[in-house]
Amino acid sequence: MKLTSLRALVAAIEEGSLRSAARRLGVSQPALTKLIRELEAELGTTLLLRSTTGVVATAQGVVLYERACTAERELQQAVDQIRQLDGRMTGSLTIGAVPLAVMLLVPETVRTFGREFPQIQLRLMEELYIAQLTRLRKGEVDVALGPLPDNLPPGEFTVERLMPIGMVVVVRKGNPLARAKRLQDLAEAPWIYTGAKGETGYARTLFERHGLAAPPVGAVVNSTLGLLSLLSSCDWVGLLPYQIATHPLAAPFIDIVPVQEGPLRLELCALARAEVALKPSVRHFLAHLHRAAHHMSRMAPDFDGA
Repeated sequence: MKLTSLRALVAAIEEGSLRSAARRLGVSQPALTKLIRELEAELGTTLLLRSTTGVVATAQGVVLYERACTAERELQQAVDQIRQLDGRMTGSLTIGAVPLAVMLLVPETVRTFGREFPQIQLRLMEELYIAQLTRLRKGEVDVALGPLPDNLPPGEFTVERLMPIGMVVVVRKGNPLARAKRLQDLAEAPWIYTGAKGETGYARTLFERHGLAAPPVGAVVNSTLGLLSLLSSCDWVGLLPYQIATHPLAAPFIDIVPVQEGPLRLELCALARAEVALKPSVRHFLAHLHRAAHHMSRMAPDFDGA
């Protein structure tokens, strides 16, 4: 199975057109068609369905496409790592980060890391909830920044603990629930859950840590903007990191509910697949993250007495 054939298939599926795929790869359309037909002959199956409007992957084509993308990323990782081990700090790093990390740690880390390694291209992908670690497992991101997930498989990831997080209970300004004193007072209110699956959200975790059943699901969101929009316009309850809840962009619209149980205490961490953590650029990025986290931790509120 030739790498050039796999790249031809990937381009065809992503472009939806053999002509556009050929243009993208800098080859003629007949040459690209030949590569894909050779791949189909080798596997004894049809990978693309062709029509007058373009091409679309078959189920078999989707399987090979996903594996080919993973292989391409792994090969590029190897190229970057070899060059970096030879002292050439070039290549790219893709970071997946929750909004709190984007707000508090990423700017300073990018500033200092970029100054030291200007030839490393940094890409940032915001994640509201990283517990599924899907992008990290697929190799779509090199480092994930977020609260340490529960039941993390041992040995799969390198974990760097950065700083504590306090997830506080919040409601819109004027919501009578702002006077609640205990979580039990909020047990019947609809909550905004976060993540791809609401049952894995922070609201459930907070209630279960205090021996309570999870509250009703008002909505499930996977973006910070969606969470803030619902919080500020509905009589629902949610959780936000203290630093975001008190940020000038959010504070005029929401109140922190001073429940006696206090905030949901989490720990902001950096996670990387064990083999990726050996990459020199990743090790340097983690070192810069630790410096930024140390600076921010000195200014963070102390929730221990909450």
